Amino acid sequence: MFELREIEKSYPQGGEMVEVLHGVSLEIEPGKLVAIVGPSGSGKSTLLNLIGTLDVPSAGSLRFDGREIGSLGQKERARFRAANLGFIFQFFNLLPGLTARQNVELAAAIAGSEKHTARARAGALLDRVGLGEKTEAPARNLSGGQMQRVAIARALVNEPKLILADEPTGNLDQRNAHGILELLRQQTAEDRSVVMVTHDHDLADRYADQIISLVDGRVAEATHMDANGGGLDLGLVGLGLLDGLASLIRR
Repeated sequence: MFELREIEKSYPQGGEMVEVLHGVSLEIEPGKLVAIVGPSGSGKSTLLNLIGTLDVPSAGSLRFDGREIGSLGQKERARFRAANLGFIFQFFNLLPGLTARQNVELAAAIAGSEKHTARARAGALLDRVGLGEKTEAPARNLSGGQMQRVAIARALVNEPKLILADEPTGNLDQRNAHGILELLRQQTAEDRSVVMVTHDHDLADRYADQIISLVDGRVAEATHMDANGGGLDLGLVGLGLLDGLASLIRR
């Protein structure tokens, strides 16, 4: 679905160019939950912004379903995001005066959905995330876990192929955090991919299909998780190695 090849990203600072990402290459497959982990300043948020086309790479190739998107103009990137991506943020980014349903409807309206279609889909999604009884509750009256569930419904309302989550459990207790990760796992069953940035290695180990570890703007480790939750450490070798091993096992 998503392919990054030799991605570089630099920003001007104090008259100099500061390099944040250095030759990052990775693939995001359909139906997978990918966790990006690493210390503060490692480039996690920058990488997520590039995947979300909120920023453009300084060099390298960024492809979605075989289409080069790294060089799209601002308006083209906005259209691409509306058609293909859903976003979930650490601080929820809901409008507190609107109801749960209205917050979800608003995202559909921005994408051009008809009002009755947006309303029906918003209600169905809120039911799906366990908030059917809170549909008309103002967002300001919801708990943190409930607000994040509204944010997930909002991210799903336009049926994106890829969900991007920036520390989606960062402001939640452990019980709510696990509930949110279970919801995100469910989305991958529909061949939708999820990419999340997280500081919580335990949650990444438990729920992710693949863990990308960034250190100083480089991929230091790429681990595909096995069916038992264990990791197959690929280090810095090509991500295609796992496919080769699988083909040998099948012989």
